[in-house]
Amino acid sequence: MNYLEEIKLEGRKHITRRHFFKDCGIGLGSVALTSLLKSNAAAIQPSALGTQSSKNPLAPKLPHFSAKAKRVIYLFQAGGPSHLDLFDYKPVLQKYTGTAPPPELLKGIQNVFLSKDAALYGTEFKFARHGQSGAELSEALPYLAQVVDDICIIKTIATDAINHAPAQIFMNTGSVQFGRPSFGSWVTYGLGSESQNLPAFVVLSSAGGTSGGASNWGSGFLPTFYQGVAFRKSGDPILSLSNPRGINREMQRRTLDVLKKLNEHELELDGDPEIATRINSFEMAYRMQESGPELMDLSKESKETLELYGATPGKNSFANNCLLARRLIERGVRFVQLYHEAWDHHKDVVPGVKSQAKATDQASAALVKDLKQRGLLDDTLVIWGGEFGRTPMVQDEPENNYFKGRDHHNKAYSMWLAGGGIKPGVTIGKTDELGFEVVEDRVHVHDLHATLLHLLGFDHENLTYRFQGRDFRLTDVHGAVQHKLLS
Repeated sequence: MNYLEEIKLEGRKHITRRHFFKDCGIGLGSVALTSLLKSNAAAIQPSALGTQSSKNPLAPKLPHFSAKAKRVIYLFQAGGPSHLDLFDYKPVLQKYTGTAPPPELLKGIQNVFLSKDAALYGTEFKFARHGQSGAELSEALPYLAQVVDDICIIKTIATDAINHAPAQIFMNTGSVQFGRPSFGSWVTYGLGSESQNLPAFVVLSSAGGTSGGASNWGSGFLPTFYQGVAFRKSGDPILSLSNPRGINREMQRRTLDVLKKLNEHELELDGDPEIATRINSFEMAYRMQESGPELMDLSKESKETLELYGATPGKNSFANNCLLARRLIERGVRFVQLYHEAWDHHKDVVPGVKSQAKATDQASAALVKDLKQRGLLDDTLVIWGGEFGRTPMVQDEPENNYFKGRDHHNKAYSMWLAGGGIKPGVTIGKTDELGFEVVEDRVHVHDLHATLLHLLGFDHENLTYRFQGRDFRLTDVHGAVQHKLLS
Protein backbone atom coordinates (compact mmCIF):
# COMPACT_ATOMS: atom_id res chain seq x y z
CA MET A 1 0.00 0.00 0.00
CA ASN A 2 1.47 3.37 -1.00
CA TYR A 3 1.37 6.63 0.93
CA LEU A 4 -1.68 8.05 -0.83
CA GLU A 5 -3.67 4.86 -0.32
CA GLU A 6 -2.83 4.92 3.39
CA ILE A 7 -4.10 8.49 3.67
CA LYS A 8 -7.28 7.55 1.86
CA LEU A 9 -7.93 4.51 4.08
CA GLU A 10 -7.04 6.27 7.35
CA GLY A 11 -9.39 9.11 6.55
CA ARG A 12 -12.34 6.77 6.04
CA LYS A 13 -12.03 3.72 8.31
CA HIS A 14 -13.59 5.28 11.45
CA ILE A 15 -16.40 7.10 9.66
CA THR A 16 -19.79 5.65 8.80
CA ARG A 17 -22.86 7.39 7.43
CA ARG A 18 -24.50 7.09 10.86
CA HIS A 19 -21.55 8.82 12.52
CA PHE A 20 -21.77 11.61 9.95
CA PHE A 21 -25.47 12.35 10.40
CA LYS A 22 -25.16 12.01 14.20
CA ASP A 23 -22.26 14.41 14.57
CA CYS A 24 -22.88 17.00 11.87
CA GLY A 25 -25.83 18.55 13.68
CA ILE A 26 -27.89 19.34 10.58
CA GLY A 27 -30.88 17.73 8.94
CA LEU A 28 -31.04 15.73 5.75
CA GLY A 29 -32.81 18.58 3.98
CA SER A 30 -29.90 20.93 4.68
CA VAL A 31 -27.43 18.32 3.50
CA ALA A 32 -29.35 17.90 0.27
CA LEU A 33 -29.54 21.65 -0.29
CA THR A 34 -25.83 22.10 0.35
CA SER A 35 -25.03 19.29 -2.06
CA LEU A 36 -27.28 20.76 -4.72
CA LEU A 37 -25.77 24.24 -4.45
CA LYS A 38 -22.23 22.86 -4.55
CA SER A 39 -22.99 20.75 -7.61
CA ASN A 40 -24.24 23.85 -9.41
CA ALA A 41 -21.36 26.06 -8.35
CA ALA A 42 -18.41 23.71 -8.74
CA ALA A 43 -19.32 20.82 -11.01
CA ILE A 44 -16.59 19.82 -13.42
CA GLN A 45 -18.11 19.86 -16.87
CA PRO A 46 -16.62 17.64 -19.56
CA SER A 47 -17.06 20.39 -22.16
CA ALA A 48 -15.06 22.76 -19.98
CA LEU A 49 -12.22 20.59 -18.77
CA GLY A 50 -11.72 17.88 -21.35
CA THR A 51 -11.10 14.24 -20.53
CA GLN A 52 -7.93 14.75 -18.50
CA SER A 53 -8.77 17.89 -16.55
CA SER A 54 -6.29 17.46 -13.73
CA LYS A 55 -3.41 17.00 -16.16
CA ASN A 56 -4.20 19.84 -18.54
CA PRO A 57 -7.53 21.64 -18.12
CA LEU A 58 -6.46 24.15 -20.78
CA ALA A 59 -5.78 21.60 -23.53
CA PRO A 60 -6.75 22.93 -27.00
CA LYS A 61 -10.39 22.36 -27.91
CA LEU A 62 -12.34 22.62 -31.16
CA PRO A 63 -14.90 25.42 -31.57
CA HIS A 64 -18.44 24.86 -32.81
CA PHE A 65 -17.45 25.44 -36.45
CA SER A 66 -14.46 26.36 -38.57
CA ALA A 67 -13.07 29.68 -37.38
CA LYS A 68 -11.30 32.61 -39.02
CA ALA A 69 -9.68 33.74 -35.75
CA LYS A 70 -7.58 31.56 -33.45
CA ARG A 71 -6.45 34.14 -30.90
CA VAL A 72 -7.22 37.66 -29.66
CA ILE A 73 -5.26 40.81 -28.80
CA TYR A 74 -7.56 43.35 -27.13
CA LEU A 75 -6.21 46.90 -26.83
CA PHE A 76 -8.59 48.25 -24.19
CA GLN A 77 -8.50 52.07 -24.05
CA ALA A 78 -10.00 52.58 -20.61
CA GLY A 79 -11.51 55.91 -19.65
CA GLY A 80 -13.56 56.53 -22.79
CA PRO A 81 -11.70 57.95 -25.83
CA SER A 82 -13.55 60.81 -27.52
CA HIS A 83 -14.95 59.50 -30.78
CA LEU A 84 -15.66 63.08 -31.84
CA ASP A 85 -11.97 64.00 -31.65
CA LEU A 86 -10.64 60.78 -33.19
CA PHE A 87 -13.03 59.03 -35.61
CA ASP A 88 -16.37 60.79 -36.11
CA TYR A 89 -16.07 64.24 -37.68
CA LYS A 90 -19.27 66.33 -37.57
CA PRO A 91 -19.39 69.55 -39.67
CA VAL A 92 -22.78 70.52 -38.18
CA LEU A 93 -21.35 70.23 -34.67
CA GLN A 94 -18.51 72.50 -35.77
CA LYS A 95 -20.97 75.03 -37.14
CA TYR A 96 -23.03 75.25 -33.95
CA THR A 97 -20.19 75.13 -31.43
CA GLY A 98 -21.00 77.38 -28.47
CA THR A 99 -24.77 77.16 -28.92
CA ALA A 100 -27.27 75.22 -26.86
CA PRO A 101 -28.13 71.72 -28.11
CA PRO A 102 -31.69 71.07 -29.32
CA PRO A 103 -33.96 70.44 -26.27
CA GLU A 104 -35.30 67.21 -27.76
CA LEU A 105 -31.77 65.83 -27.96
CA LEU A 106 -31.38 65.76 -24.19
CA LYS A 107 -34.87 64.57 -23.30
CA GLY A 108 -34.57 61.66 -20.88
CA ILE A 109 -30.76 61.67 -21.11
CA GLN A 110 -28.73 61.21 -17.93
CA ASN A 111 -25.31 62.83 -17.86
CA VAL A 112 -22.75 62.24 -15.17
CA PHE A 113 -21.27 65.70 -14.69
CA LEU A 114 -22.63 68.04 -17.37
CA SER A 115 -24.71 71.04 -16.40
CA LYS A 116 -28.10 71.40 -18.09
CA ASP A 117 -26.96 74.48 -20.02
CA ALA A 118 -23.79 72.89 -21.47
CA ALA A 119 -23.10 74.18 -24.98
CA LEU A 120 -22.18 72.19 -28.07
CA TYR A 121 -18.45 71.75 -28.64
CA GLY A 122 -16.96 70.76 -31.98
CA THR A 123 -13.54 69.20 -32.32
CA GLU A 124 -10.38 71.30 -32.50
CA PHE A 125 -8.61 68.56 -34.46
CA LYS A 126 -8.35 68.53 -38.25
CA PHE A 127 -9.69 65.47 -40.05
CA ALA A 128 -8.64 63.99 -43.40
CA ARG A 129 -9.37 60.92 -45.52
CA HIS A 130 -6.74 58.21 -45.93
CA GLY A 131 -5.94 55.10 -47.94
CA GLN A 132 -7.92 53.53 -50.75
CA SER A 133 -10.85 53.18 -48.39
CA GLY A 134 -11.00 56.91 -47.75
CA ALA A 135 -11.47 56.42 -44.02
CA GLU A 136 -11.72 59.74 -42.17
CA LEU A 137 -9.45 60.13 -39.15
CA SER A 138 -8.26 62.85 -36.82
CA GLU A 139 -4.78 64.30 -37.18
CA ALA A 140 -4.15 62.83 -33.70
CA LEU A 141 -3.84 59.37 -35.33
CA PRO A 142 -1.16 59.69 -38.04
CA TYR A 143 0.07 56.10 -37.63
CA LEU A 144 -3.37 54.52 -37.74
CA ALA A 145 -3.92 56.50 -40.96
CA GLN A 146 -1.19 54.31 -42.52
CA VAL A 147 -3.14 51.09 -41.90
CA VAL A 148 -6.76 52.19 -42.47
CA ASP A 149 -7.10 49.74 -45.34
CA ASP A 150 -6.36 46.89 -42.93
CA ILE A 151 -8.89 47.84 -40.26
CA CYS A 152 -12.65 48.12 -39.84
CA ILE A 153 -13.89 51.25 -38.06
CA ILE A 154 -17.24 50.98 -36.26
CA LYS A 155 -18.78 54.38 -35.47
CA THR A 156 -21.94 53.11 -33.82
CA ILE A 157 -21.05 51.07 -30.72
CA ALA A 158 -23.66 51.48 -27.95
CA THR A 159 -23.53 50.39 -24.33
CA ASP A 160 -25.87 50.38 -21.33
CA ALA A 161 -23.66 51.93 -18.64
CA ILE A 162 -22.59 55.56 -18.16
CA ASN A 163 -19.96 55.25 -15.40
CA HIS A 164 -16.50 53.74 -15.78
CA ALA A 165 -16.58 50.68 -13.54
CA PRO A 166 -19.95 49.28 -14.70
CA ALA A 167 -19.21 50.21 -18.32
CA GLN A 168 -15.82 48.48 -18.25
CA ILE A 169 -17.33 45.43 -16.58
CA PHE A 170 -20.12 45.42 -19.18
CA MET A 171 -17.75 45.67 -22.12
CA ASN A 172 -15.62 42.87 -20.74
CA THR A 173 -18.25 40.51 -19.32
CA GLY A 174 -21.57 41.38 -20.96
CA SER A 175 -23.06 42.41 -17.61
CA VAL A 176 -22.84 45.50 -15.39
CA GLN A 177 -22.83 43.20 -12.35
CA PHE A 178 -19.70 41.77 -10.81
CA GLY A 179 -19.17 38.03 -10.92
CA ARG A 180 -19.61 37.18 -14.60
CA PRO A 181 -16.80 35.61 -16.67
CA SER A 182 -14.80 37.97 -18.85
CA PHE A 183 -14.61 37.72 -22.62
CA GLY A 184 -11.08 36.33 -22.36
CA SER A 185 -12.26 33.68 -19.90
CA TRP A 186 -15.06 32.59 -22.22
CA VAL A 187 -12.56 32.29 -25.08
CA THR A 188 -10.12 30.16 -23.08
CA TYR A 189 -13.04 28.10 -21.73
CA GLY A 190 -14.11 27.41 -25.31
CA LEU A 191 -10.74 27.02 -27.01
CA GLY A 192 -8.17 26.13 -24.35
CA SER A 193 -4.59 27.13 -25.03
CA GLU A 194 -1.86 26.21 -27.49
CA SER A 195 0.87 27.12 -24.99
CA GLN A 196 2.32 24.67 -22.47
CA ASN A 197 4.67 27.18 -20.87
CA LEU A 198 2.60 30.36 -20.56
CA PRO A 199 -0.89 31.24 -19.31
CA ALA A 200 -3.76 30.98 -21.78
CA PHE A 201 -4.99 34.50 -20.96
CA VAL A 202 -2.48 37.27 -20.15
CA VAL A 203 -3.28 40.81 -18.97
CA LEU A 204 -0.88 43.72 -19.48
CA SER A 205 -1.35 47.25 -18.14
CA SER A 206 0.01 50.74 -18.76
CA ALA A 207 -0.97 54.20 -17.49
CA GLY A 208 -3.55 54.09 -14.63
CA GLY A 209 -5.45 51.19 -13.13
CA THR A 210 -8.87 50.19 -14.43
CA SER A 211 -12.02 51.31 -12.62
CA GLY A 212 -13.49 47.81 -12.87
CA GLY A 213 -10.36 46.21 -11.44
CA ALA A 214 -9.64 42.48 -11.75
CA SER A 215 -13.30 41.74 -12.54
CA ASN A 216 -12.48 42.91 -16.07
CA TRP A 217 -10.39 39.79 -16.60
CA GLY A 218 -11.85 37.50 -13.95
CA SER A 219 -13.41 34.09 -14.59
CA GLY A 220 -16.58 34.72 -12.56
CA PHE A 221 -18.30 31.40 -11.93
CA LEU A 222 -16.07 29.56 -14.41
CA PRO A 223 -13.21 27.58 -12.83
CA THR A 224 -10.40 30.01 -12.05
CA PHE A 225 -7.88 28.50 -14.44
CA TYR A 226 -9.81 30.47 -17.11
CA GLN A 227 -9.15 33.88 -15.52
CA GLY A 228 -6.57 36.31 -16.87
CA VAL A 229 -3.07 36.33 -15.41
CA ALA A 230 -1.99 39.93 -14.82
CA PHE A 231 1.67 40.73 -15.40
CA ARG A 232 3.03 43.56 -13.25
CA LYS A 233 3.41 46.99 -14.84
CA SER A 234 6.34 48.10 -12.71
CA GLY A 235 9.54 46.22 -11.94
CA ASP A 236 9.74 42.68 -13.26
CA PRO A 237 6.48 41.79 -15.09
CA ILE A 238 6.78 38.23 -13.74
CA LEU A 239 8.07 37.71 -10.20
CA SER A 240 10.11 34.83 -8.77
CA LEU A 241 11.51 33.49 -12.03
CA SER A 242 14.59 32.41 -10.07
CA ASN A 243 14.59 29.97 -7.15
CA PRO A 244 15.75 31.11 -3.68
CA ARG A 245 19.33 30.32 -2.71
CA GLY A 246 19.73 26.67 -1.80
CA ILE A 247 16.80 25.44 -3.92
CA ASN A 248 17.90 23.89 -7.20
CA ARG A 249 15.73 22.81 -10.11
CA GLU A 250 15.76 19.13 -9.15
CA MET A 251 14.72 19.82 -5.55
CA GLN A 252 11.92 22.08 -6.72
CA ARG A 253 10.66 19.42 -9.14
CA ARG A 254 10.58 16.73 -6.43
CA THR A 255 8.67 19.04 -4.09
CA LEU A 256 6.12 19.89 -6.75
CA ASP A 257 5.65 16.21 -7.64
CA VAL A 258 4.71 15.36 -4.04
CA LEU A 259 2.39 18.36 -3.85
CA LYS A 260 0.81 17.39 -7.16
CA LYS A 261 0.04 13.85 -5.93
CA LEU A 262 -1.61 15.20 -2.80
CA ASN A 263 -3.69 17.65 -4.79
CA GLU A 264 -4.70 15.00 -7.34
CA HIS A 265 -5.80 12.76 -4.45
CA GLU A 266 -7.99 15.57 -3.10
CA LEU A 267 -9.37 16.27 -6.57
CA GLU A 268 -10.35 12.61 -6.91
CA LEU A 269 -12.21 12.76 -3.58
CA ASP A 270 -14.37 15.86 -4.09
CA GLY A 271 -14.03 16.94 -7.74
CA ASP A 272 -13.55 20.64 -6.93
CA PRO A 273 -12.24 22.33 -10.11
CA GLU A 274 -10.32 24.85 -7.98
CA ILE A 275 -7.97 22.00 -7.05
CA ALA A 276 -7.34 21.45 -10.75
CA THR A 277 -6.61 25.18 -10.95
CA ARG A 278 -4.06 24.84 -8.15
CA ILE A 279 -2.33 21.91 -9.83
CA ASN A 280 -2.22 23.68 -13.16
CA SER A 281 -0.97 26.94 -11.61
CA PHE A 282 1.96 25.27 -9.83
CA GLU A 283 2.98 23.44 -13.00
CA MET A 284 2.63 26.56 -15.12
CA ALA A 285 4.74 28.59 -12.69
CA TYR A 286 7.46 25.93 -12.86
CA ARG A 287 7.52 25.99 -16.66
CA MET A 288 7.45 29.80 -16.78
CA GLN A 289 10.73 29.93 -14.91
CA GLU A 290 12.32 28.73 -18.13
CA SER A 291 10.07 30.41 -20.71
CA GLY A 292 9.53 33.75 -18.91
CA PRO A 293 12.99 35.34 -19.12
CA GLU A 294 13.24 34.73 -22.87
CA LEU A 295 9.70 36.01 -23.44
CA MET A 296 10.26 39.28 -21.56
CA ASP A 297 13.61 40.08 -23.17
CA LEU A 298 12.58 42.60 -25.84
CA SER A 299 16.25 43.35 -26.57
CA LYS A 300 16.20 40.19 -28.69
CA GLU A 301 13.97 42.04 -31.18
CA SER A 302 15.59 43.80 -34.13
CA LYS A 303 16.28 47.51 -34.07
CA GLU A 304 13.76 47.94 -36.89
CA THR A 305 11.02 46.21 -34.90
CA LEU A 306 11.69 48.26 -31.77
CA GLU A 307 11.57 51.45 -33.82
CA LEU A 308 8.36 50.33 -35.54
CA TYR A 309 6.58 50.07 -32.18
CA GLY A 310 8.44 52.88 -30.45
CA ALA A 311 9.39 50.31 -27.81
CA THR A 312 12.24 50.57 -25.30
CA PRO A 313 13.41 47.33 -23.62
CA GLY A 314 13.08 47.41 -19.85
CA LYS A 315 10.44 50.16 -19.81
CA ASN A 316 6.77 49.84 -18.93
CA SER A 317 4.78 51.37 -21.76
CA PHE A 318 1.88 50.69 -24.07
CA ALA A 319 4.40 50.27 -26.90
CA ASN A 320 6.33 47.58 -25.02
CA ASN A 321 3.08 45.83 -24.16
CA CYS A 322 1.98 45.76 -27.81
CA LEU A 323 5.27 44.16 -28.80
CA LEU A 324 5.03 41.74 -25.88
CA ALA A 325 1.48 40.84 -26.99
CA ARG A 326 2.81 39.78 -30.37
CA ARG A 327 5.51 37.68 -28.68
CA LEU A 328 2.90 36.06 -26.43
CA ILE A 329 0.60 34.97 -29.24
CA GLU A 330 3.59 33.63 -31.18
CA ARG A 331 4.18 31.33 -28.20
CA GLY A 332 0.64 29.99 -28.18
CA VAL A 333 -1.12 32.33 -25.73
CA ARG A 334 -4.79 32.45 -26.68
CA PHE A 335 -5.92 35.84 -25.38
CA VAL A 336 -3.86 38.95 -24.55
CA GLN A 337 -5.54 42.05 -23.17
CA LEU A 338 -3.80 45.39 -22.82
CA TYR A 339 -5.33 48.02 -20.55
CA HIS A 340 -4.40 51.66 -21.02
CA GLU A 341 -6.43 53.71 -18.50
CA ALA A 342 -5.85 57.35 -19.39
CA TRP A 343 -8.68 58.57 -21.65
CA ASP A 344 -11.05 60.14 -19.07
CA HIS A 345 -10.95 63.74 -20.28
CA HIS A 346 -13.52 65.72 -18.31
CA LYS A 347 -11.24 68.69 -18.82
CA ASP A 348 -8.64 69.67 -21.42
CA VAL A 349 -9.83 67.14 -23.97
CA VAL A 350 -7.51 68.46 -26.70
CA PRO A 351 -4.19 68.09 -24.83
CA GLY A 352 -5.51 64.90 -23.24
CA VAL A 353 -6.31 63.25 -26.57
CA LYS A 354 -2.99 64.43 -28.02
CA SER A 355 -1.09 62.92 -25.10
CA GLN A 356 -2.79 59.53 -25.16
CA ALA A 357 -2.80 59.26 -28.93
CA LYS A 358 0.95 59.91 -28.83
CA ALA A 359 1.33 57.12 -26.26
CA THR A 360 -0.77 54.54 -28.14
CA ASP A 361 -1.20 55.35 -31.84
CA GLN A 362 2.21 54.27 -33.14
CA ALA A 363 2.25 50.95 -31.32
CA SER A 364 -1.38 50.10 -32.17
CA ALA A 365 -0.71 50.61 -35.88
CA ALA A 366 2.66 48.85 -35.59
CA LEU A 367 0.96 45.77 -34.14
CA VAL A 368 -1.31 45.55 -37.19
CA LYS A 369 1.66 46.01 -39.54
CA ASP A 370 3.85 43.53 -37.69
CA LEU A 371 1.19 40.82 -37.49
CA LYS A 372 0.47 41.24 -41.20
CA GLN A 373 4.16 41.01 -42.13
CA ARG A 374 4.54 37.82 -40.11
CA GLY A 375 1.43 36.17 -41.55
CA LEU A 376 -0.39 36.30 -38.19
CA LEU A 377 -3.05 38.93 -38.86
CA ASP A 378 -5.38 36.61 -40.82
CA ASP A 379 -6.06 34.46 -37.76
CA THR A 380 -5.45 37.00 -34.97
CA LEU A 381 -8.33 39.24 -33.95
CA VAL A 382 -7.21 42.74 -32.90
CA ILE A 383 -9.67 44.96 -31.00
CA TRP A 384 -9.19 48.66 -30.10
CA GLY A 385 -11.64 50.67 -28.02
CA GLY A 386 -12.91 51.76 -24.62
CA GLU A 387 -16.02 51.45 -22.49
CA PHE A 388 -17.88 54.46 -23.98
CA GLY A 389 -17.33 57.74 -25.84
CA ARG A 390 -17.68 61.44 -24.95
CA THR A 391 -20.45 64.02 -25.27
CA PRO A 392 -20.76 66.60 -28.07
CA MET A 393 -21.45 69.14 -25.28
CA VAL A 394 -18.57 70.78 -23.46
CA GLN A 395 -17.86 70.24 -19.79
CA ASP A 396 -16.89 73.59 -18.31
CA GLU A 397 -16.71 73.89 -14.52
CA PRO A 398 -14.71 77.03 -13.63
CA GLU A 399 -15.26 76.40 -9.93
CA ASN A 400 -13.42 73.07 -10.30
CA ASN A 401 -10.87 74.35 -12.83
CA TYR A 402 -12.46 72.20 -15.55
CA PHE A 403 -12.42 73.74 -19.02
CA LYS A 404 -13.05 72.31 -22.49
CA GLY A 405 -13.68 68.73 -21.42
CA ARG A 406 -16.28 66.14 -22.42
CA ASP A 407 -18.56 64.01 -20.23
CA HIS A 408 -19.23 60.25 -20.54
CA HIS A 409 -21.41 59.20 -23.48
CA ASN A 410 -22.87 55.72 -24.03
CA LYS A 411 -25.30 56.26 -26.90
CA ALA A 412 -22.74 56.09 -29.70
CA TYR A 413 -18.98 55.80 -29.92
CA SER A 414 -16.22 54.34 -32.09
CA MET A 415 -13.96 51.28 -32.06
CA TRP A 416 -11.82 49.55 -34.64
CA LEU A 417 -11.12 45.89 -35.38
CA ALA A 418 -8.58 44.12 -37.57
CA GLY A 419 -7.65 40.62 -38.73
CA GLY A 420 -9.30 37.32 -37.83
CA GLY A 421 -12.04 37.46 -40.48
CA ILE A 422 -12.91 41.16 -40.06
CA LYS A 423 -13.66 42.99 -43.32
CA PRO A 424 -10.72 45.37 -43.89
CA GLY A 425 -10.89 48.91 -45.23
CA VAL A 426 -14.49 49.68 -44.29
CA THR A 427 -16.27 52.09 -41.96
CA ILE A 428 -19.49 50.78 -40.46
CA GLY A 429 -22.40 52.82 -39.12
CA LYS A 430 -23.55 56.41 -38.99
CA THR A 431 -24.36 58.74 -36.11
CA ASP A 432 -26.53 61.86 -36.22
CA GLU A 433 -25.20 65.31 -37.15
CA LEU A 434 -23.94 65.90 -33.62
CA GLY A 435 -22.43 62.45 -33.02
CA PHE A 436 -24.96 61.85 -30.26
CA GLU A 437 -27.25 59.01 -31.40
CA VAL A 438 -26.91 56.12 -33.84
CA VAL A 439 -28.94 56.54 -37.02
CA GLU A 440 -27.63 53.58 -39.02
CA ASP A 441 -26.13 50.14 -38.13
CA ARG A 442 -26.22 50.26 -34.34
CA VAL A 443 -23.82 47.73 -32.79
CA HIS A 444 -24.66 47.08 -29.16
CA VAL A 445 -22.02 45.52 -26.89
CA HIS A 446 -23.95 42.21 -26.98
CA ASP A 447 -23.87 42.32 -30.80
CA LEU A 448 -20.14 42.98 -30.75
CA HIS A 449 -19.55 40.02 -28.43
CA ALA A 450 -21.74 37.75 -30.59
CA THR A 451 -19.73 38.76 -33.67
CA LEU A 452 -16.34 38.28 -32.03
CA LEU A 453 -17.33 34.81 -30.78
CA HIS A 454 -18.58 33.97 -34.27
CA LEU A 455 -15.17 34.85 -35.70
CA LEU A 456 -13.61 32.49 -33.13
CA GLY A 457 -15.88 29.67 -34.27
CA PHE A 458 -18.66 29.86 -31.67
CA ASP A 459 -22.40 30.15 -31.79
CA HIS A 460 -22.75 32.68 -28.97
CA GLU A 461 -26.08 31.15 -27.93
CA ASN A 462 -24.48 27.75 -27.40
CA LEU A 463 -21.22 28.70 -25.69
CA THR A 464 -22.73 28.30 -22.22
CA TYR A 465 -21.90 27.25 -18.67
CA ARG A 466 -24.44 25.97 -16.16
CA PHE A 467 -24.38 27.81 -12.84
CA GLN A 468 -27.02 27.79 -10.11
CA GLY A 469 -29.50 26.03 -12.36
CA ARG A 470 -29.16 28.32 -15.36
CA ASP A 471 -27.13 28.20 -18.58
CA PHE A 472 -25.17 31.46 -18.75
CA ARG A 473 -23.44 32.93 -21.78
CA LEU A 474 -21.35 36.02 -22.60
CA THR A 475 -24.21 37.69 -24.49
CA ASP A 476 -26.77 37.04 -21.72
CA VAL A 477 -30.07 36.67 -23.66
CA HIS A 478 -29.23 39.19 -26.37
CA GLY A 479 -26.89 39.73 -29.29
CA ALA A 480 -26.84 39.23 -33.04
CA VAL A 481 -23.87 38.58 -35.33
CA GLN A 482 -23.11 41.68 -37.39
CA HIS A 483 -22.39 40.25 -40.81
CA LYS A 484 -21.40 43.64 -42.24
CA LEU A 485 -18.20 43.36 -40.19
CA LEU A 486 -17.20 40.00 -41.65
CA SER A 487 -14.94 39.47 -44.65
